[in-house]
Amino acid sequence: MNNVNKLALASAMTGLIAVASTSAVAGEAKEKCYGVAKAGKNDCATKTTSCAGSAKEDGQKDAFIAVPKGLCDRLHGGSTESA
Repeated sequence: MNNVNKLALASAMTGLIAVASTSAVAGEAKEKCYGVAKAGKNDCATKTTSCAGSAKEDGQKDAFIAVPKGLCDRLHGGSTESA
């Protein structure tokens, strides 16, 4: 096997590993975590707006981001309920 084939094989294997690890994370249980999103980085609508990325301030109590289940309670200011 020449160097070009070895490089192509190594690249293909790296890509497969990346896809497999992404799939495992994507299947992980998520929950909405309110009050921890940075301004403009929320995942979905708030009480006063209708689209993602619309939080006006850091830690806005009605803006959420999706986090792995169980993480929100460990984040400073995080809540699983909108305020």
